[in-house]
Amino acid sequence: MHHDPSAVLLVVDVAGSDRVKKIRGYARAGIPVYLLIDRESEQAVVCTEPSGEDYGAKAAYKLGEVVPLPDPLGFDLDTGRF
Repeated sequence: MHHDPSAVLLVVDVAGSDRVKKIRGYARAGIPVYLLIDRESEQAVVCTEPSGEDYGAKAAYKLGEVVPLPDPLGFDLDTGRF
C-alpha cells in the first residue's frame, strides 16, 4: 500500500547505506526538501527542486554549521549536535 506523499515537506536521512535509491524515490515522489546528514564526510546536504529521479539543487554544509532550510520550511537548523 502506498501513501500520498503530498503532505511530506522534508525527509531527513542520517547517513543511510542506500543513498541512490532513496534520493531517486524522494525526488520522484516530489518531496520538496531532502536533508542528508553524513557523519562520515561531516556534511549536511540539502537537496531541493525535485525533478525526475534527482534534485536540481544541492547545497553542502559542514556539520557544526547552521543550515538554512528553504521554503516551505523556512528555518535554520543548527547541526552542532550532529
